[in-house]
Amino acid sequence: MRAALAEGFATATDLADYLVRKGVAFRDAHEIVARAVREAESAGVDLAEVPIGQLKAFSPLIEPDVYEVLTPEGSVASRRHTGGTAPDAVRAAIARGRARL
Repeated sequence: MRAALAEGFATATDLADYLVRKGVAFRDAHEIVARAVREAESAGVDLAEVPIGQLKAFSPLIEPDVYEVLTPEGSVASRRHTGGTAPDAVRAAIARGRARL
């Protein structure tokens, strides 16, 4: 399953969300991510494998902490809202469900 996640740039949305949290308008973040994905695709690598210098060329707001969201674990963990996939959100949903039983 991990190999399948590396195909298709599954963390592209996470990169856009990262940029939005840094203050980039979503439409601009979308364009930045599109360029980053094209770069990764042409290099035959996943977004998490694009060197920080190249990522910063797309936006100076990208810092090394971006790699925390460009992994399957980071992607899952970043969804902290109700109904999200972050472990804390899942545990909270389980607790709510158990309380209703």
